[in-house]
Amino acid sequence: MAGAQAKPRPGDLIEIFRFGYEHWAICVGDGYVVHLAPPSEIAGAGAASLMSALTDKAIVKRELLSVVAGRDKYRVNNKHDKKYSPLPPSKIVQQAEELVGQEMLYKLTSDNCEHFVNELRYGVSRSDQVTSAVTAVGVSAVVLAVGLGIAGLIGSLLDRDKREKQ
Repeated sequence: MAGAQAKPRPGDLIEIFRFGYEHWAICVGDGYVVHLAPPSEIAGAGAASLMSALTDKAIVKRELLSVVAGRDKYRVNNKHDKKYSPLPPSKIVQQAEELVGQEMLYKLTSDNCEHFVNELRYGVSRSDQVTSAVTAVGVSAVVLAVGLGIAGLIGSLLDRDKREKQ
C-alpha cells in the first residue's frame, strides 16, 4: 500500500497523487474504491493522464485501491469534515455502488473525480483543485495587468520626458 498514512474505512475520501494533479476515489471496503475515471485515467500514466481534460465522458468504476493507485502515493483525506457533515458510511457506499458502471458527464472544471467523491461523502459537489487553479489564474491575470499598467506608465513618462527635452 504505497504511501498509505491511515487504513481507509468505508466512506473515506482517498487522494491519489498523480503527476501534476490528484485523482480522487472513495473507499467502499475490502480494499476497493469507487472512482470517476475518464478513459486516460490510468495509474502510472504520468502526463498522459492529463489528457483527461480533453474528454467529456467518464465511467464510474469499482476497483482495488492498489490497482487504482498503482505506484502513486495516496492518503485518506476527509478534508471537509469540519465544514460539512459527512453522510453515514453505509449511505455513501450504497450510493457509490449504485453508480458503478454508469457513464457520466466529465468536465475538468465542474464534474471531475473530486467533485464526484465530495458529492458522495458530503452531498456537495466541489473541487479544491479547480478552485485553486482558478484563483491562481486570477491572481496571475491581476499581476500581469498591474505589470502592464506599470510598464505603460513608465513608457508614457519616458516618452513625455523625451518630448520635453526636444
